[in-house]
Amino acid sequence: MKYGAHCYLFTMRWADDQIGLLDTFKALGLHVCEIAVGDDVHLTPRRTRERAEALGITLVISPGGAWPAECDLSADDPADRARGLAWHKRQIDLAAELGAVAYSGALYGHPGTVKRRRPPPDELAWTAEGLHALAEYGARYGITTVIEPMSHFRTHLINTATQAMRLLRLADHPNLRVLLDTYHLITEVRDYAAEIYQTGERLWGLHACENDRGVPGGGLVPWPTLFAALRQIAFDGYVLFESYNSRIGDWAFQRGMFHDPCPDGETFVKKALAFVRAGLEDKAGLEDKAGLEDKAGLEDKT
Repeated sequence: MKYGAHCYLFTMRWADDQIGLLDTFKALGLHVCEIAVGDDVHLTPRRTRERAEALGITLVISPGGAWPAECDLSADDPADRARGLAWHKRQIDLAAELGAVAYSGALYGHPGTVKRRRPPPDELAWTAEGLHALAEYGARYGITTVIEPMSHFRTHLINTATQAMRLLRLADHPNLRVLLDTYHLITEVRDYAAEIYQTGERLWGLHACENDRGVPGGGLVPWPTLFAALRQIAFDGYVLFESYNSRIGDWAFQRGMFHDPCPDGETFVKKALAFVRAGLEDKAGLEDKAGLEDKAGLEDKT
């Protein structure tokens, strides 16, 4: 298993002066750093790459920064689809410079674009065409192209693993994989195990956080079911902890988070890592802990 975290747990924007965070990742026992990229992210790729390689940290990038709305592989206008492909190719170029292993996100559309209409009959087909071209481009550099289903509040295209796998079949490229996000799934599915089984060997990774984007555990996500399904398929991919640090100025508010899910990145990672590792690698330990918590809850009521 490869455990990592999103840079947004610690910073609102990656830059050369944030490279020291890689040392923090290493000290926390993480093996992967997900860096958000976009038109507002400016860095010297070589510097981040060299420090990551020195520490043995694997890099992954995702389009969390400024991303023009017209750059959309699913757009009705073919010109916007072409702009989208060109924009994503530039991010893959950056990934190659960074030595990143994957480019991951809602690459099929544009987060925040939700078209409340009956989908045109060819919408998924033209999206798949662009996704195939992007996956082929990434393959040249050895960079895996990973799509992430998001909730219907963020996209109308791909909300579930079933939809993601349908798009992958249409795109028909071996360089395509799926990342499932426990936060986004909470409004979309009732059976987390079925989502895992749907993706099977195409499941590249997991964004692990609670239904409120807080530390995994104690919320609505059915973790025992999720962990059991991941063990069943012998999952050995990437588990990345994701949220927004809610104590950095107005950062969380800008990202649409109006509560306090992550007051401290290091504490978030320590708790998340202990919980998820117990669930995936120490089933008995997680069940014992759950049993003790249930017992304590009963005693509190008596």
